[in-house]
Amino acid sequence: MRLKLFFIFTILYTLNIKAAISKDTLDLNLAPVTNWEETNNFRLIFTQNSFVNWSAGGNNSISGIAKINIKRDYKNNHKVWENELKANYGLNKEARRELRKTEDLIELNSTFGYRKDITSKWYYSAKFNFKTQFTNGYIYPNTEKPISKFFSPAYNFLGVGSEYFSKENELKIYLSPLTNKMTFVYSQVLTNEGAFGVASAVYDDAGNLLTAGENLKVEVGTFISSEWKTAVMENIKMSNKLILYSDYLNKYGNVDVNWEVNFDMTINKHVTANVGSHFLYDDDVKHKEDINNAGILIPVGPKIQIKQMLGVGLFYSF
Repeated sequence: MRLKLFFIFTILYTLNIKAAISKDTLDLNLAPVTNWEETNNFRLIFTQNSFVNWSAGGNNSISGIAKINIKRDYKNNHKVWENELKANYGLNKEARRELRKTEDLIELNSTFGYRKDITSKWYYSAKFNFKTQFTNGYIYPNTEKPISKFFSPAYNFLGVGSEYFSKENELKIYLSPLTNKMTFVYSQVLTNEGAFGVASAVYDDAGNLLTAGENLKVEVGTFISSEWKTAVMENIKMSNKLILYSDYLNKYGNVDVNWEVNFDMTINKHVTANVGSHFLYDDDVKHKEDINNAGILIPVGPKIQIKQMLGVGLFYSF
């Protein structure tokens, strides 16, 4: 009797295992197969200074930057389609000073690549890039006259070329002999001043407006970009992004430079530190200064623009 019960128990146990294996296999076969990859990141970076009876002096201050990065990428053996949305905004408040903007960016990127040979790292490629900002920009402390606004400027790049992509080395190099650059300035006040390289207004000797400034500048030129990411040590990753552009029709050889270097340090899953530098040079962007201390900003020509950042923040991926 015991032997019969043992055999019955063994048979039932074996059938149960087979059923579980069959169910797992069926679930695996029914699992959806997709070539899409999704990334959603949110980062909030803080810096803060506080002084109480500090003999050396100092002003209390606090600043924060919110960054959103959303990616939707499609990949198969022959085609790659990468899409990215960036939205950054930062503010700083210091004692006895007005609230000041420290970061402002809306950026949309889309790149499509095709290769015939699945072993090749070179793709025939088309690239789209769009940038603008959320709110007015000022040369502080002068907040009466904005030097930039939403869609003033906005930059649009669209071109075709070839891209080298190495997933192992996290390296991308894009070369385009034909890229269209459009600069939009929708603020008529800024347009009339000829801001950001658009044609300025024409006035008569009495100061009367004859022809309004143009809201759009169109260029065609050479576009080169590279992106490289690498781990410099444990939990510290460097990202290096360089963009070069030169217009065929206007002073070819004068190169616009956009260079970003960032070090991201992972403290734990939700806490990170960031050190970064951003260098810009655009021959069409004329730097303005209040030369006579009269509150009047006068264009003095293009200059190298530099932004640096150091902060600790919260990171969340969803």
